[in-house]
Amino acid sequence: MTGMQILWFVLIGVLFSGFFFLEGFDFGVGMSAITLPKDKREVDQTIGTIGPVWDMNEVWLLTAGGSMFASFPYWYASLFSGFYNILLLILVGLILRGVTFEFRHHAATEKAKNTWVKILGISSFAIPFLFGLLFTGMIQPVPIDANGDVYATLWTYVNPLSVVGGVAVALLSYLHGLNYIALKTEGDLRQRANQWANKLYFVLYAGEVVFAILVMIYTDFFDKHLVGTIATLGLIVLLSVLAHLFSYKKNEMGAFLSSGFTFVALVAFIFQGMFPRVMIAKDPANSILIKHASSTPYTLNVMKWVVILILPFVLAYMGWTYWVFRKRIKK
Repeated sequence: MTGMQILWFVLIGVLFSGFFFLEGFDFGVGMSAITLPKDKREVDQTIGTIGPVWDMNEVWLLTAGGSMFASFPYWYASLFSGFYNILLLILVGLILRGVTFEFRHHAATEKAKNTWVKILGISSFAIPFLFGLLFTGMIQPVPIDANGDVYATLWTYVNPLSVVGGVAVALLSYLHGLNYIALKTEGDLRQRANQWANKLYFVLYAGEVVFAILVMIYTDFFDKHLVGTIATLGLIVLLSVLAHLFSYKKNEMGAFLSSGFTFVALVAFIFQGMFPRVMIAKDPANSILIKHASSTPYTLNVMKWVVILILPFVLAYMGWTYWVFRKRIKK
């Protein structure tokens, strides 16, 4: 296994971290649109917080998937074929979530507008839940043959760990969205988002304990990477507590950053536990390793220079966009 292969494994983790950090609050705001506002104007205020940025945040997912295809085609092929049903549902959810903004804006009646808000909320829950199913299903031993083909069953997708993982990712997204709403709005909606977040963090703590126990039962993370697993799980809990404390003290930026970095710690937990594998087989001999799944050294090197040359401009553009739309949204 070369340094370039490890670098690209880490970079894919970074890209998924960026996706969940930025798109996570979009999902949370979408869920909040059907749970938090008390009237139509507050619905507009809620959705207005992500109106200028949600599609830009989604680009991180496309970049992560494209990078996986180019740098680890064997991993990409096994994952996308073995978990095809979940990925198809995620795609449907992303399409529905994306069209709701425009269709709601052009709806002729209030009933139609409300229908599109409900679709926004449901799809915004379904997407992170399905991503939780995907990633927590991927860290468990799955039926893979010597050719790298995954023969998944319903139990591969839906089991205690994957369901708890799906709920946990959806709840983290919801809390991240509440913190973002508190950061980006004024008035009653801001106060209500802060109050809801303070109550829901106690539910998150219970979920994190259950998740850690199920990880111990259903994965080999504690056997293979004891120190890294304990460290990243501890970091997830620590960041959750920090986000709660910041929210309680109404330090909205601190709460938002802490909940966002909780996603980063979660992705780090998953990737360190899989290392040096990218797909974990029930028969260890059939597990797909980083060194066997990657593209050629030449391809990885070319991609490295593409990232070095383009990434600064992308980050600068995103930073400028958030700066332009930095003001709070009024009712």
